[in-house]
Amino acid sequence: MSLHQQRCEACRADAPLISDQEADTLAEEIPDWKRIEEDGEERLQRQYSFHDFNDALAFTNQVGAMAEEEGHHPALLTEYGKVTVTWWTHKIHGLHRNDFICAAKTDQLYLRAG
Repeated sequence: MSLHQQRCEACRADAPLISDQEADTLAEEIPDWKRIEEDGEERLQRQYSFHDFNDALAFTNQVGAMAEEEGHHPALLTEYGKVTVTWWTHKIHGLHRNDFICAAKTDQLYLRAG
């Protein structure tokens, strides 16, 4: 089953971070995402382009609705013509499988918005 078809699982504060090997394998399904480090935590980040602010805002709202449905929430930066989405799991201060699932779901929303 593709990442975008999966559901997030409830994450506990003692859940393990994803291994580098698993992260590398999952990253193959979301090739446009970068793994970055911010505040000592590994995160997934991607910037999406739009024609104007209204399109960017509409996409931001779609991502927000999906995040609520999944119970997993990203950092969203909405600007004129672009949206930057950053996923990581706050409870474990790094990456969990849920982040890759939500990144894939975000890509699907973008494909539909195009």
